[in-house]
Amino acid sequence: MTTGTEWRDAVGRNWAENYRLTDRAFSGLTERLLARIGGIGARGMLDVGCGAGELSLAIARGNPGAKVVGVDISAELVAAARERGEALANAEFVEADAAHWQPSGFAPELLVSRHGVMFFEVPVTAFANLRALAAPGAQLVFSCFRSASLNPWAADLAKLLDVPEFGQGTAPGPFAFADEGYVHGVLGNAGWQDIALEPVDFAYIAGAGDDPIEDAMELFRRIGPAAPALKALKGEERTRAEGWVRDWVSEHRSGNLVAFPAAAWIVSARN
Repeated sequence: MTTGTEWRDAVGRNWAENYRLTDRAFSGLTERLLARIGGIGARGMLDVGCGAGELSLAIARGNPGAKVVGVDISAELVAAARERGEALANAEFVEADAAHWQPSGFAPELLVSRHGVMFFEVPVTAFANLRALAAPGAQLVFSCFRSASLNPWAADLAKLLDVPEFGQGTAPGPFAFADEGYVHGVLGNAGWQDIALEPVDFAYIAGAGDDPIEDAMELFRRIGPAAPALKALKGEERTRAEGWVRDWVSEHRSGNLVAFPAAAWIVSARN
C-alpha cells in the first residue's frame, strides 16, 4: 500500500529525483496513451497524478490551443514538472489531491492519467469528484497495470527478493486496478458511463546505454518492489541479493537494452 503521505514525502521525492528513469521505462505506454487521445479535440485537459509532467507536456506540445493542467499530490514532482514545462505557456501544474481538488473556472473536457489513479485511498469518492469537476460529456482516459503476474519486471523481482505481498489486492498501489471488474465497479459507482478497458502490452525499458545492466540496477535500487527490499539489507545480505538481481537483469539484456514485458489497461469512460 502506498499512501498519500508517502507520495508527499519520500516516495514523491524519490520519483522526482528519478523521473528520467521512469519516463524511459514507460515511454512505450506514453506513446499508446497519446495515440489514444489524439482524436479528442478538447480545449481543456487535466492530467491526474501528473508526476514530473511527461504526459502533460507531450499533450501541451501537441495541442498548443488547449489548456493543460497537471495535478499531483507531491510538491517535489510538481516542482520538477514546472521546471520542465516553463517554456510552454499552455501547461500549468498544481500541487493538490485530485480526489478532493475543486478548481475555479476550469472544467476539463478530457481527463487523462498515466498510472496516476491507482493510489486513491477511496477511489469511488475520487472519481466522483473528478466527474463533478469535468465538463458535461468529458472523456476520461487513463492507464493502469494489469495483473502483477503479467508484469515480470515486478512479479519476478518480488519473488526473487521474497516480497510475496506485492501486487495483491486493491489497496492503493501499482496493481490496485488490475482487476477489470473492480475498475468497472469503481467508475460505475462514481457515475461514469461507457466504461471500457483495452489491454495493451509494452516494453518496460529498465536499462540502456553502454552498460544497460548497471543502468537497470540503478532503476531497481531506486524504484519499484526491489528498492525498499534492497535498502533494508546490509552487508553480505545486500551483496548476495544484488547478485541475484544482476543475474536476473542480465537474462533480459538485448544489446544495449534491458527490457521486460509489461501489461496495462487503457481505460476510457464518459461523463
